Amino acid sequence: MDKVVKNALDAVADIPDGATLAAGGFGLCGIPELAIAALRERGVKGLTFVSNNCGVDDFGLGVLLQNKQIRKMVSSYVGENKEFERQYLSGELEVELTPQGTLAERLRAGGAGIPGFYTPTGYGTVVAEGKETREFDGKHYVLERGIRTDFALVKAWKGDRYGNLVYRLAAKNFNPLAAMAGRVTIAEVEELVEPGVLAPHEIDTPGVYVHRVFVGRHEKRIERRTTRKKGA
Repeated sequence: MDKVVKNALDAVADIPDGATLAAGGFGLCGIPELAIAALRERGVKGLTFVSNNCGVDDFGLGVLLQNKQIRKMVSSYVGENKEFERQYLSGELEVELTPQGTLAERLRAGGAGIPGFYTPTGYGTVVAEGKETREFDGKHYVLERGIRTDFALVKAWKGDRYGNLVYRLAAKNFNPLAAMAGRVTIAEVEELVEPGVLAPHEIDTPGVYVHRVFVGRHEKRIERRTTRKKGA
């Protein structure tokens, strides 16, 4: 099945107000920046995003935050976004902080059809409040629920018309997990190839998880540039 759509706007055209979305990326590495920009252009509101972080103030998910389109974030890191901090402290934004490894496993579990799992991470902290806990072999664990979302937005290096995806190096990060978790998964790719070009062993996300693919040009910003004087 050919899953290619014309552009980002076509890919996100049916995402409604109030939708829940998983988004790949870590910092600004491997983020679905074109799909995010298209959502901003469409102006959909009340969105819940499951993502490691919320971009920066003027890029990535941060642009949706600036535009008051996000109602809730399920994240593990929030430190690079001043608007995120402001909205959270003012009560404008609901935040569910989740340990990074737990967030990754919640997405993977949801995509694999696993409704929940026990982890020792967070036991005895605010992370465990209101959650079931159990003891196994003398160690305490917290029950965490798998995550399924209405949509998932991911960014890949290469993809084919069947939705098979390959990520490049560290840009892989949360993308395969987000792709699994979405009931409808939208992938933006740097390069679109014909079926059969990607060797089976190099495919990171099989096309069975992907519903729409589009190709575009990406900005690839550096989140924080650190330099030193010559000779230092």
